[in-house]
Amino acid sequence: QVQFVESGGGLVQPGGSLRLSCAASGIILGYYAMGWYRQAPGKQRELVADITIGGSTNYADSVKDRFTISRDNAKNAVYLQMNSLKPEDTAVYYCNTKRGLLPWGQGTQVTVSS
Repeated sequence: QVQFVESGGGLVQPGGSLRLSCAASGIILGYYAMGWYRQAPGKQRELVADITIGGSTNYADSVKDRFTISRDNAKNAVYLQMNSLKPEDTAVYYCNTKRGLLPWGQGTQVTVSS
């Protein structure tokens, strides 16, 4: 049974940083392109960053140059370093494969507010 567990969220002031982690069980992440998604209140879930099996990365325009996705296949984990956070980054963040076809975890809440 595939399970994603996201962690590292919290309340941060604008301009601050957070590092999100995604631990997986029931799946070998190294076999998949992975993505970080977010869902803000009243909005659809969106893909904000993805990383290929080979380590190439892609970002939504809204987070480019501020967020960095990485992976550690030995730890079966994916990370999202978020810098220069803005109030509009407030959302629940999830990880999944890039295609988003596996069961979703509970996510981790990120709130950017002064």
